This record gives sequence, C-alpha cells and structure tokens, in this order.
Amino acid sequence: MSSAQHNLSHVHDGEIPSAKEMHFGIVVSEWNTEITSKLLTGACNALLKYEAKEKNIIVKWVPGSFELPLGAQLVADSHKVDAVICLGCIIQGETRHFDFICNAVSTGIMRLNLEYSLPFIFGVLTPNTMQQAQDRAGGRFGNKGDEAATSAIKMVAMQQNI
Repeated sequence: MSSAQHNLSHVHDGEIPSAKEMHFGIVVSEWNTEITSKLLTGACNALLKYEAKEKNIIVKWVPGSFELPLGAQLVADSHKVDAVICLGCIIQGETRHFDFICNAVSTGIMRLNLEYSLPFIFGVLTPNTMQQAQDRAGGRFGNKGDEAATSAIKMVAMQQNI
C-alpha cells in the first residue's frame, strides 16, 4: 500500500514486548540533521515508551549515512547491546550518488545482521525530496525512528525467544 494512504509508524501497543531489560545502540547520521535528529527523538521516545531504561540506550553520531555500517559495528563491538538502530536520511539528488550511497548503506547494514547474528535496524529514509523526508520524520506519515525502534524491540524479543 502506498505511504500516501496511511501513517507508516502506527503499531498496536499489544504487539510490542517490554524492552525493560534490553540494551540498544543508536547510530545517527549528522548529514540532514534536521531530519535525523527527529528520527532519533522518535526512536528514543519509542524505546522509553516500551520500558527501555535511558541508561541502556547509547547514541553515537557519524558524519553521514555512508558511515552508518561502520559506526554500528563499532558500537556493537564496544558496548553490550542487544540491537543497533541505524538512522539516516539520503535525499535523491541530480546524480547517481544517491544510488551508490543507498546501496552501500543497505548492503552494509544487512551484512552486519548476518555476520553478528544481532539485529541492526535499517532506519534510513531514502526520499525524493526534503518534504517527503519531513513527512516521515515526525510529519504526516509518522516517524521512521519510531518504526525502527519497535522493529529493534521485536527482533531482540524474537532472538531471546529462540
């Protein structure tokens, strides 16, 4: 279904387990910070809503979305975390740079999931315009940061239950 039809971040609270004993890393891109800071706020608010302890949330900033996979790996290697949430915003431009960065970031995050057997959550917006980014960072289509955080909680719970 098209995102124009509904709020993408709507979840049913009963579907989200408690994050009370979970530890999270959040790696955030400084590029497009007006968007990524809103994604970070959404992610933190969602984690706290589902009972994560503030002391169990580690936030690290990287220069851009391209650096998210390495930043996430460094967080996983240096902190006791159950999941790492990667937040960024890559807006389509006039060149193919967008395609290369999006592909590299998504492939890098996917590889971390498989190599570490740890949830690394893709919370990277890839909109065509700044308005589309704003709509998905606390605007009319919700906040992708909320969605990334709830995905992290669900994946940690799944891993703990296996």
